[in-house]
Amino acid sequence: MSRRSPKKTASRGKAAIHRHKVFAPDFRTPGHGSNHRWMIPGVCLFLAAIVWIVFGQTLQHQFVNFDDGDYVFKNARVAQGLTIKGIVWAFTHVHSANWHPLTWISHMLDCQFYGLNPRGHHLTNVLLHAATAILLFLVLLQMTGSFWRSAFVAAVFAIHPLRAESVAWVAERKDILSGLFFMLTLGAYVRYARMPWSSLRYGLVVFLLALGLMCKPMLVTVPFVLLLLDYWPLNRFTDNFRIPRRLILEKLPLLALAAVSCAITLVAQREAMQPVAKISMPLRWGNAVISYLDYLRQMIWPSNLAVLYPWESARITAVSTALAALLLLCLSVVTLVLRRHRYLVTGWFWYLLMLGPVIGILQVGNQARADRYTYLSQIGLCILAAWGAADLCARWRRRRVLLASVASVILVSLIFSARAQTAYWQDSERLWSRALACTTDNTIAEENLGEAYHAKGRRQDAKARFEKALQIAPNQAMAHSALGLVLLELGQPDESITHLTRALEINPNFADAHYNLGNTLMQVGRANEALIHYQRALEIYPDDVEALNNAAWILATWPEAAIRDGTKAVELAERANELSRGENPTVCATLAASYAEAGRSADAIKLAERAIQLATAQGNAARADFIRVQMASYQSGAAFRDRRSIREK
Repeated sequence: MSRRSPKKTASRGKAAIHRHKVFAPDFRTPGHGSNHRWMIPGVCLFLAAIVWIVFGQTLQHQFVNFDDGDYVFKNARVAQGLTIKGIVWAFTHVHSANWHPLTWISHMLDCQFYGLNPRGHHLTNVLLHAATAILLFLVLLQMTGSFWRSAFVAAVFAIHPLRAESVAWVAERKDILSGLFFMLTLGAYVRYARMPWSSLRYGLVVFLLALGLMCKPMLVTVPFVLLLLDYWPLNRFTDNFRIPRRLILEKLPLLALAAVSCAITLVAQREAMQPVAKISMPLRWGNAVISYLDYLRQMIWPSNLAVLYPWESARITAVSTALAALLLLCLSVVTLVLRRHRYLVTGWFWYLLMLGPVIGILQVGNQARADRYTYLSQIGLCILAAWGAADLCARWRRRRVLLASVASVILVSLIFSARAQTAYWQDSERLWSRALACTTDNTIAEENLGEAYHAKGRRQDAKARFEKALQIAPNQAMAHSALGLVLLELGQPDESITHLTRALEINPNFADAHYNLGNTLMQVGRANEALIHYQRALEIYPDDVEALNNAAWILATWPEAAIRDGTKAVELAERANELSRGENPTVCATLAASYAEAGRSADAIKLAERAIQLATAQGNAARADFIRVQMASYQSGAAFRDRRSIREK
C-alpha cells in the first residue's frame, strides 16, 4: 500500500498542521502530568448540584402574571398538551410576538406530563439549565483542554444571579432551550473543525443551529461566534487577523439560516416594536451603549436586579452616551492591542456580538434592558476573566492556592446572591414588589403588582396600584383596562365603562379590554353591545376560552329572544370546551345551556351532570348548586334563562 508523500502532507498548509498538533484535548489539570478524566464526571455532578442548590427552590414557586399566562396556563393550545393540531399551530402561527415552535412544543410536553401544576414546569427549566451548564463545561474543555478554567466558567454561568430570570421564569423557557442547542451546536462545530471535512458533521452543525433558532432567534449571531472560536481557541486562522476564505464560505449556510430567522422575527414582532416616533434613534443608541456597561457592572456586582427596567430617558444624555461609547471603544482597542492573548478578543467580542440583537436598536417592548439577555452573552466575559486571571498569576509561586481560594469565594458568594434573587420569583406579588423597590416610575411593575393583588381579592390595593400606574403613564391601555375591571367588581360599572372605553381608544386591538368591556356591558344589561366586544376579542385572539364562553352564555340564556341564537351558542361553547379539554365546569355548564337552547335536552342534561362533577371535584359547592338549578330546567324540557353576570355564577 503506497504512502501519502511528505510533499502532499505539507501542501495542506501550516494552519492545518498547527491545528492537529495543538487541538487534541488535554484533560489534565494544570501543572500535573497524570490523567484526570475521572474528574470530569465529578465536575458535572458539582455543576448539577449547585444549580439545584440555587434553583431547586423554584419547584415551590407559582406561575407569575408576566407572560406565563400567554405561554402556558391561559394558552389553550399549550394547555391541551402535545397534540398534532398543537404542533401544526406551533409551526404555522405567531403568538406573543414570537415564532419559536420548539419552545411551544416544550411547553406542550410539560402540560402533557404535569398539566398546569407549576412545579413540573419549573423542574423542566432547572433540568435544562443544568444540562446547558454541563455542556458548556464539556465544550470548553474540548476546545481548550483547560480543565479548571472551563469548570470555573461553567460554574459562574450556572449560578450567577443574572440567571434567575431565565431559569425561575417559566415563560423564559426559550432562553434555556436555545442555550442548550447553542452548546450542542458548538460541540458539533468543534468536532467538525478538528476532523477531516464531512458533510454529515457539517450538516449536524447546521441542523442544531436551525433547532436553536426555532427556540429563540437570539442565536442569529452564532455564525460570528463560530468565527471568533476559529480565531481562538480553535486557531484556524493563518495569522492574527487574516481570515481564510474557507472559514467564511463554511459560515454562509449558517448566515442564511440566521437571515431567515431575522426575517421571520421582524414579521412576528412588527406590532411589538416601538416606533421611532416614540423612542428616537439617538435615545436608542444612547441606551444601547450605556446598557453594555450596565450589563458589565451587573456581572461584577449583581445588585438591585429587577424583572423589568423601565426606560430612563433622563440619564441618556449626549455626555453620558459619548462617555459610554468612548469607554467601550477603549476596551475594544485594548483587547486588540493585547491580541497576543487571543482569548481576550474572543471573550470580549463574544459579549458584544451576542448582545447585539437585543441591545435595543430595534426596540421590542418597554424595557431598557433585561437580565435574561445576558444568558449566553455573559459567557464571553467569563472566559476572558478566567483565562486572564490564570495568565496574570502564571509566574506566582502559590498561584494555584490563590486562584482556588478566590474562585471558591466567588462561587459561594454567587450561590447566596443567586438564591436570594431566585426567591423573589416565588409569586407575582413578591416579584413586582421587588421590582418597585429597585426601580422608579415603573408603570408596568405597578400594573402587575395590582393584578397580583386583584388575584388575591385585594381589590382596593389593586385599584391603588392601577391608579398609580396611570399617574406615571396616563395613556397606558393596560392600566385603564385593569382599573375598569376592578371598578366593575367594586360596583362602579359607569366608571368601569369610562376606563375600558379609554383603553380601547388608546389601543383598539387590546383583546383584554374588549373582553372586560363585554363583561361590564353584560352586567348593566346591554347584551347586544357586550356581544360585539366579545366578538372583537375573538377576532384578535380566536382561542380566548373566556370570551367564547361568555358570548355563548348570552346567546344561549339571555331572556330576549332577539338576542338568543342556539346554533351559534353551540358553536362557540363547543369550541371553548374543546380548548379547555372538557375540564372546565363553567364551560361545560355553558355548553349544556347552549344544547338546551338548540333543543338538545338530552345532551344538555349529560353536560350539566359533567359540569356538576367537575365543580364538586374542585370544591366549588356554590357553582355545583347553580348548575343543578340549570339542569332542572333541562329535565323539564325547557332552556335556561338568566340575566346575571358570568362573574356572579
